[in-house]
Amino acid sequence: MSLADVFSLLVLGQGKSGLDVARWALAHPERVSATTVYGGGTSEPNDATRALEAQGASFVYGTEQVEGAYDVCVTCPGISEFSAFFKAGREHAAQIMGEPEFAYRLSPQNWIAITGTNGKTTTTSLTDYLLKAAGEASVAVGNIGEPPVNEIDGRAHNEWFVAELSSYQIATTAELHPRVAVLLNITPDHLGWHKSHKNYALAKIKLFENMVDDDLVVIDVEDAGIHEFDEYIYTPGRRICKVAFDEPEGADAAFVRDGKMVVRLKGVETQLVATSELKISGHHNVINALCAATAALAVGADPEGICRGLASFQPLEHRVEPCGEIDGVRYVNDSKATNTDAAEKALTAFPDDDVILLLGGHDKGTPLADFARVVMDNVRSVVCFGDARERFTAAMDEADVDGDVDIAQADDLRDAVDVARS
Repeated sequence: MSLADVFSLLVLGQGKSGLDVARWALAHPERVSATTVYGGGTSEPNDATRALEAQGASFVYGTEQVEGAYDVCVTCPGISEFSAFFKAGREHAAQIMGEPEFAYRLSPQNWIAITGTNGKTTTTSLTDYLLKAAGEASVAVGNIGEPPVNEIDGRAHNEWFVAELSSYQIATTAELHPRVAVLLNITPDHLGWHKSHKNYALAKIKLFENMVDDDLVVIDVEDAGIHEFDEYIYTPGRRICKVAFDEPEGADAAFVRDGKMVVRLKGVETQLVATSELKISGHHNVINALCAATAALAVGADPEGICRGLASFQPLEHRVEPCGEIDGVRYVNDSKATNTDAAEKALTAFPDDDVILLLGGHDKGTPLADFARVVMDNVRSVVCFGDARERFTAAMDEADVDGDVDIAQADDLRDAVDVARS
């Protein structure tokens, strides 16, 4: 259902994307007749909301009980579609959607959409970087930076939106139609929002729903979590490029042959750079680079420009990021690895090194047995710190059946570094 020429707007939540939607609405009175924001049950006024109120938006604080009738409801991603707040928005509006869907309906740019439990930001950044290196007009949007609604005004319709999208954002789409969609991996996450792993996975796969024969779905076929949902992915008429280190079959594939990255689209192969030329480390980043290069090639970007981009792209902050060397010891920051799957992939990026792992942070309650075994196979020592150190330590002790790994504890990261150096 398209947006009316003029519509009334309800926004649920006063997070960044919600307030940005309200700002867009206030800047376009020719499209939006009235803007009302319900902040949520614990919401209170702040400087940002007061500024929007002064410009004409109506704010309702401290409640999830919605009143009135609206043409369009845009919901912030933190509000689960299973929540009473979301249901209230749906009951009081003719249409409900997330911010990316809202931006797409207003201005259907050419979209490359990237999702997955891990690796989204690196792959989104790299895809945008490759397009720019090849002389294409593009902008990275979504979780990686600016909400798409902030970028739609004044953009040419041939400019590419490279969007990092979470499961929350995809779940609240209906018409979003990317020309290329990338699914990197699926591991259990955000179960509080989605209520089940299947709901979470199907939200990711929903990204492909409106794609047609001329579009391209790019999938890491090495990922076991994706294979669990093959029946929902491999549907008639859907064009899929299989990505793996070893060459997959099919007219559309991306892989490594004789140390060089190769992308095959509609049976035509393009040889790119050697994996040794990449500045991002690890098997998982080779896969990320293959996915990004495939997306760029699929939309017609120049292969030489893509090669220049692949060879010059630098690691992102907090993602297997080299931080320097002290007394012959290299320090690597991978603090963005906030789940076990991401941490495992980072560990396997250093197969020939003596690794000391500093392991800490918030305890998500994730099962640790399989992860602990990977740690034992890849490190010399592990220092557990922070709130979860006791549970991490217990899992490491249980996995260290041969007693080959030194396991220690620390109060915080600074203390953990001191313990590791001692």
